[in-house]
Amino acid sequence: MQISKIIEALENWAPLAWQESYDNAGLIVGHPENSCTGVLCSLDCTEAVIDEAISKGCNLIVSHHPIVFKGVKQFNSNDYVSRVVIKAIQNNIALYAIHTNLDSLLDGVNKTLADRLHLENRRILSPKADFIDQNGGKIGSGLIGELPLDTDEVEFLKWIKEKLNLSVLKHTNFTKKPLKTIALCGGSGSFLIADAKAQKADCFITSDLKYHDFFEADGLILLVDIGHWESEQWVASLIVAYLKPKFPTFDVLESLVNTQPVSYLKD
Repeated sequence: MQISKIIEALENWAPLAWQESYDNAGLIVGHPENSCTGVLCSLDCTEAVIDEAISKGCNLIVSHHPIVFKGVKQFNSNDYVSRVVIKAIQNNIALYAIHTNLDSLLDGVNKTLADRLHLENRRILSPKADFIDQNGGKIGSGLIGELPLDTDEVEFLKWIKEKLNLSVLKHTNFTKKPLKTIALCGGSGSFLIADAKAQKADCFITSDLKYHDFFEADGLILLVDIGHWESEQWVASLIVAYLKPKFPTFDVLESLVNTQPVSYLKD
């Protein structure tokens, strides 16, 4: 089977046209006409993931985050991006990223969080004009839905920590109102705070909020920062779940490498 067949399936699911202008989704390294010996799916593409692909006989890595994101002028061994790309080329491993185009799908990245929080009546938080999915639904940034029952803020945060396997989270001051409507965005979602407020969300869950972003809550919404890796920790399994039924006799594996770059000091 050619690598192009895997790419075709991925782009039928999340077309490259859906990615943001700053993104670098798609085939980053490799030849699409090469035969595929196996697919390894991961959140990030690191040297350890390349080593895992080599050990498992996979010559295609499908990651959520593109290893080459900013402009690169030199490929040498002085930085991790170059080392990953060089090792992939040396071992004839193709690197493919499915990033903000997968973020834009209602059943994409944000589904992995919404499922665990049991959100109902889901819809896109900030739809993109002129784009629809294969079923005629809207695509765009973020997701908004409702909890089955009104929930106390403190109890909800405890529940988030349990359901999302969190050791820590950050949040704004409590609004002292029950929570029902929940907005969320896997990855960096500060750009959606205004949308969450406009749609009357009681809570917005995302990551990478800066100090001044928390002021934007303004007592109207509970903002919760759960961490970037934490918000996307199930994306690799989402990709595997999509590809496996389409290629049932072919190796589609989930990476066992923990690519979390952040550590927390605990008592």
